[in-house]
Amino acid sequence: MSEQQTDLCAAIVDLNRQLSGNVSRTGLNVSKISPVGLPVKIRRPPDSPERMLMGGFPLATERSFQKQDGVFLNAKGVTKKNARWYKDVGLGFKTPHTAINGTYIDKKCPFTGNVSIRGRILTGVVHSNKMTNTIIIRREYLHYIPKYQRYEKRHKNIAAHLSPAFVGVKIGDTVTVGQCRPLSKTVRFNVLKHQKKQQKGSKQFQLF
Repeated sequence: MSEQQTDLCAAIVDLNRQLSGNVSRTGLNVSKISPVGLPVKIRRPPDSPERMLMGGFPLATERSFQKQDGVFLNAKGVTKKNARWYKDVGLGFKTPHTAINGTYIDKKCPFTGNVSIRGRILTGVVHSNKMTNTIIIRREYLHYIPKYQRYEKRHKNIAAHLSPAFVGVKIGDTVTVGQCRPLSKTVRFNVLKHQKKQQKGSKQFQLF
């Protein structure tokens, strides 16, 4: 290895050390430079503080330009206040402050997107949150069997769209979902309210 290649490798190592503690301003990943000279992407977990802004709002993940359908950004009187469009879904559900003051763009969001809530309103416990902007809620109930005059436990898993307005939804939390138009093959509900799991003692009863 020549002296120039040795100096180049040493410079790359120093640059990687400097970049390891910094967060990219344009995306979710921090770029490093490999000895070959190509950038290497570092994946951050969804709950890491690097993926959240100072105000707690999630960063954008799409490469294409994102904008709301009802906002014209090239108007003369456009300011930061009126450049954000949101609505009230009704039925007594309040619009989160993250949807009002946030900068995310989600066309399937019930507060800032083109989705209307109508039909059933259900409450369940978060069973899985591994998907992107989609969670699985579990609803337990009792089914009566006339032959034995007893009840048996049953459950249903429902896929619901999780708007970026709800930050920090974990397994075991209670959410309220509302029925909407089909958003995908299995998603027909949208999260409207989030309540964190509360444990007061060693044991806790779950909702049926």
